[in-house]
Amino acid sequence: MLISCGKSNQITIAKIETEKGTMTAVLYTENAPKHCKNFIKLAEEGFYNGLTFHRVEPGFVIQGGDPAGDGTGGPGYTIPPEFGLRHEKGALAMARKPDFVNPKQESSGSQFYICLEPAHQLDGQYSVFGRVYDGMDVAQNIRVGDKILSITIEKQDKVK
Repeated sequence: MLISCGKSNQITIAKIETEKGTMTAVLYTENAPKHCKNFIKLAEEGFYNGLTFHRVEPGFVIQGGDPAGDGTGGPGYTIPPEFGLRHEKGALAMARKPDFVNPKQESSGSQFYICLEPAHQLDGQYSVFGRVYDGMDVAQNIRVGDKILSITIEKQDKVK
């Protein structure tokens, strides 16, 4: 069941289609509005199409969304942090550069990761903006170099 707090009768869904299958995530537009707006914009522009997962840490995270393909690239901007949500299994969050070069803890403009297991040590340090609720088996099977075919955004009625 998907429940979102707030006044809207709809939730925003991201379908991340990969070579291995599809992962479906709910976006927390009310808790992390800047991150969601940015992710939606990039997805709708086709920014992620053809990019790879460049980092895979079994039992921890898979990371993608880097046009350079090596963890150094992005769209040329960062996003102010929106902390508050926890890194549960399936958490969809934005990567960022380390504190010593990024003391404001601003998020990458495009690189995102998905937690394969809870990672509460990251809480309050990285911005969670969604959660994969379907396709975690796909996430578990992602390997370095696997491609993101597309990310599509949909609105769905909330489950009551």
